[in-house]
Amino acid sequence: MASSPLRRSTFFFFAIFIITLIPFVHSVPFIVLHGIGDKCTNGGISQFTELLSSWSGSQGYCIEIGDGSWDSWTMPLMEQTAVVCEKVKNMSELSEGYSIVGLSQGNVIGRGVIEFCDGGPPVKNFISIGGPHAGTASIPLCGSGWFCILVDSLIKSEVYSNYVQEHLAPSGYLKIPTDISDYIKGCRFLPKLNNEIVGERNSTYKERFTSLQNLILIMFEHDTILIPKETSWFGYYPDGTFDQVLPAQETKLYTEDWIGLKTLDEEGKVKFINVSGNHLQITKSEMKKYIVPYLEDKASIELMVADSSSHNLLSWMWNFLLETAGLGEDRLLLHKTN
Repeated sequence: MASSPLRRSTFFFFAIFIITLIPFVHSVPFIVLHGIGDKCTNGGISQFTELLSSWSGSQGYCIEIGDGSWDSWTMPLMEQTAVVCEKVKNMSELSEGYSIVGLSQGNVIGRGVIEFCDGGPPVKNFISIGGPHAGTASIPLCGSGWFCILVDSLIKSEVYSNYVQEHLAPSGYLKIPTDISDYIKGCRFLPKLNNEIVGERNSTYKERFTSLQNLILIMFEHDTILIPKETSWFGYYPDGTFDQVLPAQETKLYTEDWIGLKTLDEEGKVKFINVSGNHLQITKSEMKKYIVPYLEDKASIELMVADSSSHNLLSWMWNFLLETAGLGEDRLLLHKTN
């Protein structure tokens, strides 16, 4: 027997009602900024990006700067930041906002995008994996090839000279505690990024940084690349000495809130995470535990049915409206042959 118009209209009413109970999923995309000497097409980086996309359900994009490996060493960090800034502004996929996952040097570039990128889309979450946020007292390990010999010779010259700053990217965050005066005067990137220059502190940088929803700082317990390892948490040596490492909360950057780290921390938006292993040796289980939750959109991690009681309610309502419309299981009986 055909369903009456009244039963049909009731079906559509309940269908619309149930649809309003189901959250629409709007996934927030993310970008990956790799470390020094790496490139997006390398197997490790591409797999890293793909795994995070698969686990989180959010689309990830590795953003390349120039040719990757070579330019990561030789292009000044302000220029690298400008490249990423223009790329994210031109990606329609990011126009409503996105998150950043940074690896090592990629973290200071990512933070540069947050603080310096005028007119860029909003950054929701910043996941920093082994980032030299407070600087490093040693250039990252290079090796023994001809390029590394050249790097070493540059370091042994005046690291804060114009030439080195223009030709060796990591010199932009090399901070020698016993040479703070030259660091402030000559280092082209980190003093500006961290709002360290007296009389030149920019409130816009702080405003943009404190707009983050979450700041995830991952430090590696056995990191031998970043000196000290606590720089991943914004901890560093006090000016003038290598004798001790100050935790982030005891540095002037924090206590005077130069970039808003204290503000974010007091709002409960900063997560200080310590994992075992050397620099960037993060496991898949650690990725799932500490990174993925901040890449998932809130709507996507809320199941269509929140718990068993709501499941029973929606199940009952769905079966009821099917029966009301004549579309329930009994409908099959109408098509049986005798």
